[in-house]
Amino acid sequence: MTATTTMVPTYTMSPATTMASTAILTSHLTPARWAAANRHLVRKAIAEFSHERLLAPKALDSGVYHLESDDGGTEYRFSARLLKLDHWSIDAASITRTIEGQEHPLDALEFIMEFRLSLGIPGDMLPVYLEEISSTLAGYAYKNAAGPAGSGAPLSSNKLAAGITGESYPAEDFQAIERSMTEGHPCFVANNGRLGFGIGDYHAYAPETGAPVQLHWLAVHRDNAVFSSTPLLSYRKHLESELGTEMLSAFDAMLEDLGLAPSDYLFMPVHPWQWENKLAVTFAAELAQRRIVHLGTGDDTYQAQQSIRTFFNRNRPDASYIKTALSVLNMGFMRGLSPEYMRATPAINDWVHNLVHSDDTLQHHGFSILRETAAVGYHNHYYEATAESGSPYRKMLSALWRESPLPSLESGQQLATMASLLHRDAAGDSFVSALIDRSGMDAADWLRQYLDAYLVPLLHCFYRHELVYMPHGENLILVLRDGIPERAIMKDIGEEIAFFGDASTLPGDVARIRVEVPDGEKILSIFTDVFDCFFRFLAATLDEDGRLEEKDFWRTVAAVVVDYQGQHPELAEAFAKYDLFADEFELSCLNRLQLRNNQQMVDLAGPSGALQKSGVLGNPVAGFSGRRRSKTAAA
Repeated sequence: MTATTTMVPTYTMSPATTMASTAILTSHLTPARWAAANRHLVRKAIAEFSHERLLAPKALDSGVYHLESDDGGTEYRFSARLLKLDHWSIDAASITRTIEGQEHPLDALEFIMEFRLSLGIPGDMLPVYLEEISSTLAGYAYKNAAGPAGSGAPLSSNKLAAGITGESYPAEDFQAIERSMTEGHPCFVANNGRLGFGIGDYHAYAPETGAPVQLHWLAVHRDNAVFSSTPLLSYRKHLESELGTEMLSAFDAMLEDLGLAPSDYLFMPVHPWQWENKLAVTFAAELAQRRIVHLGTGDDTYQAQQSIRTFFNRNRPDASYIKTALSVLNMGFMRGLSPEYMRATPAINDWVHNLVHSDDTLQHHGFSILRETAAVGYHNHYYEATAESGSPYRKMLSALWRESPLPSLESGQQLATMASLLHRDAAGDSFVSALIDRSGMDAADWLRQYLDAYLVPLLHCFYRHELVYMPHGENLILVLRDGIPERAIMKDIGEEIAFFGDASTLPGDVARIRVEVPDGEKILSIFTDVFDCFFRFLAATLDEDGRLEEKDFWRTVAAVVVDYQGQHPELAEAFAKYDLFADEFELSCLNRLQLRNNQQMVDLAGPSGALQKSGVLGNPVAGFSGRRRSKTAAA
């Protein structure tokens, strides 16, 4: 076994790329698929921009609405139902666009320009946002044209729910679901920007292609780098587990051949794109002075996850995920990793793991986290001396290792990203309905099982421990049995949790997760992140499928909350202070954040200060609390 510097061959472009091969890489961009992608994205743009009150469709006849462009020259008409939480359930096939009385094709790029004043996009941001819209359209066209790794046909929701192998979901079925997702974040209109990727990069590294990836490895000098890990996991022990002793010895030998001492260096994985497009050029001084040495690729093959910079080990599914820095602009952020954050990441994960593991309620509901057990970060002093805190130039070279969920499975259990509950296949069939069919349960009973696994642990962490997560679909893995959710696993802990309690209760570097948030905004971690940004879409999906009317969806949510509160009378004061049955709550808008600054939406160290709000939403569970309320009493 020897190290190699060969790039991953699959789909990798070179200066000698022929016109014919380029045409193959863009073969998904056909008129029919482009039209379908535009209809899909225009529907979503109308729905989400109207939800955030940037646009205001006007009712014509029963269920028919129209919308005029900023200059009044273009009109859109469509059929829709307005559901709870101001959710626009729009029939995509009904949308028409007329200009001066003539019908024109739907064009998402032109839609953004037609409403640019209403959307409030700064002039210098508009071209970048249009590029993100274009990339999102192209990605949608690919996802609905080709199956995993270009196999020819997307997998149906029924096939995904049943399992590719027909057995209890092994790693292959888990990853088939991961690469089959077509939508991305349900709220963001431009949710697949990935600015920086060329077409060859897209085919090599986009999650939906399912292409095999071999990560590159660097030796970074200890004077500039820091390694941290959970207790009892030493640097050498960790790398032996990840690379194997033979590969470690090969890397050591490469350094020795250069006259360098292996003990002076740390080994770290990097994304192939990051190496070729950033590090090999932007870190040229570090390479020339041998503070960084390129060692080649490892032996294991990985698959990109929905988060695009995180990789699942296909050779050894029980081995760690690897999350890498990636200087690609995607959905409001340059997707780097901070070496300052890496230092405390394992300690934060251990603290959360211990809290979760020692709490009887969380254990009763099977809740767990995937710990980030080790991390390494490199400090480039040239850029750190000049770049402001939070700058992408300070986040170009770091990596972390996260536990795999596979070792925790029992016989017969299956894994699926929670984002899959909002997935519709190319035929329009939903994955959640396919799961309900497989379970044989009534939809309301299935929903109750899911809420016990997902919602109750989030409520308990908030009310008991003043701890909140970023609990969107991509950050959760569901453990299923026969299509029924049994428990939930939270991931992405180090960067995306917040603690509202007393900082003095947090040990050492863990204090980083303590954030100052006004009392009135704390409950938005449930109202916004769970109710508005996930349940709103799940309720609509079940309602549109005829599985469960939305009033019954929210009645079930309320029943779960009432039962949880009844089981924890000791938290009555917290339940009253942060009232989940309040008549209304503030509407916090994600697209408004991205439209204002699509390159740095929020400061992760102080996210509350960046919130964009637009009035209030009626609380869909307010009428199901079992107690009489009034706005006066609530105030």
